[in-house]
Amino acid sequence: MSHKAILLPGGVLPAQPAYAALLSALGNDVDAHAKDLEVYAEAAPPSDYSLDVEVDGIARYADRLGFEKFHLVGYSGGGAASLAFVCAHPERVSSLTLMEPAWAGNEGLSAEELAVRQIFRRLEGLPPPEFMAGFVRAHLREGVSPPPSPEGPTPPWMAKRPGGLNALAKAFSRAKLDLRRLRTFQRPVLYLLGGLSNPDYFARMADRLATVFPDFSIETYADRHHFDPPHRVEPERVATMLREFWKRAEAAP
Repeated sequence: MSHKAILLPGGVLPAQPAYAALLSALGNDVDAHAKDLEVYAEAAPPSDYSLDVEVDGIARYADRLGFEKFHLVGYSGGGAASLAFVCAHPERVSSLTLMEPAWAGNEGLSAEELAVRQIFRRLEGLPPPEFMAGFVRAHLREGVSPPPSPEGPTPPWMAKRPGGLNALAKAFSRAKLDLRRLRTFQRPVLYLLGGLSNPDYFARMADRLATVFPDFSIETYADRHHFDPPHRVEPERVATMLREFWKRAEAAP
């Protein structure tokens, strides 16, 4: 079986519904596995939660799978955890795919990124409905309507999301991304960007990361945004792109 890969979801949707369509499109000859974030492993995040918890969780998961080296794919909060993992264990990552990561360090941020960070900080402590509404709006390009609320009863896992998202935000504010170490990462890095997502955050972040990684490319999906991401809405296209990207990474010296 070719192409060993671990896929990390964002801070809202669990791994299985987040990646079911993409895993199906990748097919049975790809050894890909979707892993939930550690921030939701218990009823509430631990008081000392940090991105190190996610890094250790990815390492343990890869060990259980028998993956010495693998392709790492991370969306939103999972993208932030993926960057932290590459800093800690670059030798285990064959390639890195970032799908609008929620965080990419606290150094060298543009004025636009800093303004969006301020919006996120003002959301902390709000009642869950207000928090989630503001959280969604901050991720979208101005004038783009938020996605409609899912039909049916609220899934049980949703109760953990405001607390988990707050824990992630606090972890991001405390974490340090070693840019010098990332600049030595020679494996290919691919950034997926939605054309309808907030450009002041995700496009500026892509510009910043392009100056860090030696082998960095961007794939833009003009009609997608952070909450209808291509891996869920266009899984066949993303699967084809990932297969080609992984093949190139494995052929590189």
